[in-house]
Order: sequence, then C-alpha cells, then structure tokens
Amino acid sequence: MSAPESPPRVSVIIPVYRDTEALGTLLGWLEQETLACEIVVVDAGADPSCRALCSRYGARWLDAHPCRGTQLNTGAAQARGDILWFVHADAQPSSGAIAALQAAIEDGAAGGAFLFSLPAARGLMPRLIERGARLRAALGGMVYGDQGLFARRDAFMASGGFADSGLFEEVPLVRALRRRGFILLPLPIGVSPRRWQSDGWWRGVLRNRSLALAHLLGVPGPTLARWYRRPPRQQPIKE
Repeated sequence: MSAPESPPRVSVIIPVYRDTEALGTLLGWLEQETLACEIVVVDAGADPSCRALCSRYGARWLDAHPCRGTQLNTGAAQARGDILWFVHADAQPSSGAIAALQAAIEDGAAGGAFLFSLPAARGLMPRLIERGARLRAALGGMVYGDQGLFARRDAFMASGGFADSGLFEEVPLVRALRRRGFILLPLPIGVSPRRWQSDGWWRGVLRNRSLALAHLLGVPGPTLARWYRRPPRQQPIKE
C-alpha cells in the first residue's frame, strides 16, 4: 500500500508597513498551528525591528516598495509553497484555518477566502458590517484582501496576481479566481476595527463604499490609496 500524499505546502505571505506589534501576534499564532508552513514577510518600511522579529520566528524577511500590491506579488514570487495564503499583519485567523484551506484546494478549489469578522468590536454597527460583507461574498460579490485570500500557485499565476496599486489590488485576482473555482470557507478571520473606530463607524462605512464606487468609475489605485490614508477631519472643539 502506498503512503498517503502529504498535503500541499502552504506559504503564508504577510505584507507589513510599520505594523511590527501586530505582526508579532500573528507570527505567534502561526507558531502554534500544528501544520508547518513557510512564512514570508514583505516589509515596505525597511524596519530593523521587523526583520529581527522575523528572524526570531524563522520567517523570511523581504523588503519592497511601499505598495501593497507590489508587496504581495513580491512575496508570491519568492514563496515556495503550492498554496499561497495572503494574510494582513493585523489579521486574527481561526484555529484550523491552514488545514481548512488545504482541504479546499485538495477538493478542487482554485482559491478562496474566509468569513469577514470584527471580533474586537462590540455593538450593532460591527455586526451589521459583518453581515453585509458576508452577504456580499455569498452572493458572488467582491471579497477583499482582509479576508485572508488564498490560491493555488498555478491559479494565482494564471490569474495575473495582484494589481500594482495601493488599494483594491485584489479585485482583478478575485474576479479571475472566481472563473476558476472560488470558495468562501465557513471559518471567520478577524479584521482589525481600528480604522472604523478612528473615523467613526458611519463615516468608515461611507468612506469604504465611496472608495469602492470610485474604483468602479476608474479612479486610479494610487489616488484611492491617498484618499484612504487621509486622516479624518477633526471636529471643532466647542467652548
């Protein structure tokens, strides 16, 4: 009897820009997972503390131009795994996420993502945002990069990878993967609520939908990225 085939090897690709503290939490989580994987950190900040952290956890450290699409493509080009998993540094994956995405690929999926979740936020608005994101994904709408996108290496390459832009870089990739077989796994992945909490929940929702509309209307990615990073307008202090 022949030995069973080992699961495809996973490369976890993490784009980082001045987010070493969150990265440390994610690397600690990956260290606890029972399935070994390659970890590739692509640092757009050339941060010595980030490089030292990667060395401590046995992760590969790469530097890149500060553009998330470029970072992700750089990591994919250097990764050695059969499956590429793209995870934001401040993500909170569910236990068993690696085994679940490997099983999905073995069952024939070309790629996929996880359920959007805001576990660190309380109240009605975070729950409404979660439901809206999950409904959009379930109905075949767009799935974004903070949902832990993954893909077979060959499907990723055939799909053209990420756009070299600072925002909505995942859109062409997700559209291409949907044509090849895309799955939304039932496990949640935690997304940081800090931007919503900084801007205000309603302002954050309006900002995100406005940016998505601008993208559909053809506004270039670098311009959208500048708008996204623009600090919220300060409210006047009342006497």
